[in-house]
Amino acid sequence: MINNVIIIGSGPAGLTAAIYCARANLNPIVFEGNQPGGQLTITTEVENFPGFPNGIQGPELMNLFRKQAEKFGAKCYSKNVDNIDFSYNPFVLNVGNDSYKTHSIIISTGASAKLLGIESESKLMGYGVSACATCDGFFFKEKKVIVIGGGDSAMEEALFLTKFAKNVTVVHRRNKLRASQIMQKRAFENPKIDFIWDSTVDKILGTTTKGVEEVVLENLITNKKINYKCDGVFLAIGHKPNTSIFKNKLDLNDNGYIITKNSSTLTSIKGVFAAGDVQDFTYRQAVSAAGSGCMAAMDAEKYIETIIEEN
Repeated sequence: MINNVIIIGSGPAGLTAAIYCARANLNPIVFEGNQPGGQLTITTEVENFPGFPNGIQGPELMNLFRKQAEKFGAKCYSKNVDNIDFSYNPFVLNVGNDSYKTHSIIISTGASAKLLGIESESKLMGYGVSACATCDGFFFKEKKVIVIGGGDSAMEEALFLTKFAKNVTVVHRRNKLRASQIMQKRAFENPKIDFIWDSTVDKILGTTTKGVEEVVLENLITNKKINYKCDGVFLAIGHKPNTSIFKNKLDLNDNGYIITKNSSTLTSIKGVFAAGDVQDFTYRQAVSAAGSGCMAAMDAEKYIETIIEEN
């Protein structure tokens, strides 16, 4: 059997693409990957998605996306795509022990949280080090934690952690935040949040028995290092695109994002489309990802029509 379209990824881009493809009678298959629902499943309240004036929890929003896609006939599977043969059409996807053929592919694999890359970080991940305040904030009731980063994600993490932690310290490598003005205002006005500027985390000290006990901070201006007591470290320093299986197969930019052509979702291979954070390193919003998912579905539909006409 040759499918019309297979969608890889299940965040706002992938599931919006699934809704549009299903309504176009393309019978899409969605492989959801390791994190069904994408990054929004580790987000707390989403306040800026149209249609929800009182906000909505990220996981709840993505569940609604999925239900809507399935209502129109999309089939969603919590499986990973291991490899893709782009050498000829129909393309062949290897998923576990199974193979799937398809005329078109929509890639919406998103982006994942960046890590510091220091040894103690990986050693203590899950023992006081986390990249998800929503997942782990509950475990730090009345504790002292730090958040590393200066963008909107870092401010969201810090503000969420104030619901549990006694004190939240934001550590940023610059002397001002990159976050939007409204997020900066909320963070600066929260009495539980303070800031350490021009600094990075050099080491995280602790054990898998006791957890995080302190960090070594280095001031980038003076090069002075200090030990700073804390019980948890939350990483919020950006994301990297989930494109490892597309390396040397699709055109990627220097940071690994899929390159799309002329304000469309077309990639370097005919019949392969990309949507959402896997190709958008500028806006990276749920609503813009959903919009590009719609674009990818429409581009794929046009492509399928040309195949039908040729046959």
